Amino acid sequence: MPHHHAADIGILILAAGHGRRFKAAGGEGLKLMARYPEPQADQWAKHQTANQEQVEYRPLLYWTLQQALRSGLPVHLVTRPGLKPLQHLAQALKISMTLIDSQGSGESIAAGVQATLAWSGWLIQPGDMPWVQAADYRQVATALHSGAAQARLMYQGKPGHPVGFDRRYQEALSQLQGDQGARALLETSQLETLEAHRGTITDADLPPPDFSTAQYPP
Repeated sequence: MPHHHAADIGILILAAGHGRRFKAAGGEGLKLMARYPEPQADQWAKHQTANQEQVEYRPLLYWTLQQALRSGLPVHLVTRPGLKPLQHLAQALKISMTLIDSQGSGESIAAGVQATLAWSGWLIQPGDMPWVQAADYRQVATALHSGAAQARLMYQGKPGHPVGFDRRYQEALSQLQGDQGARALLETSQLETLEAHRGTITDADLPPPDFSTAQYPP
């Protein structure tokens, strides 16, 4: 495991949602435990390969957490007390957690930031976007390290994830409530946008292989 310093920029993985779209589309059980093939940034839309025997299937959240860990940045998961399988997965990967009966993404972000006050910045990342690669996290973190107050990935003009905020936004992030995401904190004059690949705007709100492309609020 990489050695982290107290002032590191870290990744907040949000996994406290209810997966309503997933269930409405016929998905069963916990969306983030649904089994997906290993995502590839350059083959983000290919759920089928020529040799199915070589495809490794793991829970959706596993792939998201693995890419976050591969970035070398500290990772913290925000999830609900009742979602034991997600907690067990994080424990197996030695990832710290905040448990909260969240009323929305804003409340989840606030709880995660309050639990990681030693960090110098936060990369906000939904747990159902495993096509975001380790290099994507590093790219946003590098922008913050280089002086950007805010940074986010884009693909063909569409906003993607992760979204990064430096320490100047610690108090504002900590005060978010309900489903008020961090989007309200984005300022055009402060935001550095970084061109990336289609996987950075792709979520898995629908059961495999019918995942969807959507622009999340951060």
